[in-house]
Amino acid sequence: MAQKAYINIQFPFQDDPDGKFLKMNQDAKRAIKADLTHLLLTNKGERLYLPDFGANLRQYLFEPNDDISANAIRNEINEAIKKFIPNLNVTQLTVTKSENNEYAVVVRIDYLVTVSALQSADFVELEI
Repeated sequence: MAQKAYINIQFPFQDDPDGKFLKMNQDAKRAIKADLTHLLLTNKGERLYLPDFGANLRQYLFEPNDDISANAIRNEINEAIKKFIPNLNVTQLTVTKSENNEYAVVVRIDYLVTVSALQSADFVELEI
């Protein structure tokens, strides 16, 4: 019996019932979404051997909730994606004020992934 091919670690992290340390992704669509989520939630300097990996979004936690901060967040995300996930084409990136929390913003990234004949569209949304 052939072994299953694993791509990366699932997000959110979960224990693996098969005895591996963490549950792993086996399909490309979930793997890309997990990679993007890991990139967004990591600050530069946190990843061993990759000091530039991350989007540094936590640095905006105590910044004013204005257009200047929103543009800076967009720029951080775009630069990180271009550098670390080059096969991901961002079709729309919006940073809007949260409806639930006046001090937070919602970041939504709509993207398209084209790998040979496979084309996949999805989005990631998080509140900062």
